[in-house]
Amino acid sequence: MNIKTIGVVGAGSMGTGIANLAALNGFNVILRDIDEKYLQNALNRMDKFMEKSVARGKMTEEQKQQTLDRIKPTTKLNDMVEADVVIEAVIEDLELKKEVFSQLDEIVKENVILATNTSSMSITVIASATKRPDRVAGMHFFNPAQLMKLVEVVRGYETSDETVEELKTLSKALTKEPIEVKKDVPGFIVNRIMIPQFIEAIKLLEEGVASAEDIDKAVTLGLNYPMGPFTLQDYAGVDIGLYVMEYFKQEFNDNRFAPPLLLKQLVRAGRVGQKAGAGFYDYNK
Repeated sequence: MNIKTIGVVGAGSMGTGIANLAALNGFNVILRDIDEKYLQNALNRMDKFMEKSVARGKMTEEQKQQTLDRIKPTTKLNDMVEADVVIEAVIEDLELKKEVFSQLDEIVKENVILATNTSSMSITVIASATKRPDRVAGMHFFNPAQLMKLVEVVRGYETSDETVEELKTLSKALTKEPIEVKKDVPGFIVNRIMIPQFIEAIKLLEEGVASAEDIDKAVTLGLNYPMGPFTLQDYAGVDIGLYVMEYFKQEFNDNRFAPPLLLKQLVRAGRVGQKAGAGFYDYNK
């Protein structure tokens, strides 16, 4: 495997982090989104992220600029023809992902791996939109991608051993620790464990057992987690948690994964986390 250029489709929070990570580690990056404003926002977020490293003396201003120079922003999906591997990071919409993969399949070179950063969805279904299901796999980074060490490399039903090994090698080149998810199941490993914890935490809050603050404190101090469940959901997006729970409930046909009413009410009220200024906590105060 000789990867020099990494394509990233989607310049949201995860796509921005993955593109920045790749450029920081010396790869050329093609970052694509549907509108110039999203691309500019992504570049601004990268600049702000790296400015903290400059301030701490961990990188120079020149190194920051060299990193940004390795990133080619574009609104044209056809520019992915130059990529040696493509990582999709669009919103968690299965039909949209299938559409993107179908288009990429026609654009990129024959043996290029198409990876998805989905946190929960079926790799097999996404791969079915292509003529290369053996070269499709999950490559699930965690937020922020520049800092979080784990990457879940997820097999679809037809993903080849070679594809898995190449993505594990790429993960290490990006200074990450890869783990292999051997079966294509909803939520893979981390979310399969984490989502039931979120549900139980919300139920404790609904039942009046404790406040959100004290539940978060119990988890951080009692389980030594870096974030409590409500802080983490607000950070990641309350709406994303709701979507994943509904997906789990449908795929597993199991009411244990049904989202609590409080979570639905927050999303209906537009309180979807830090990005909206309010979630379980109010960030406008």
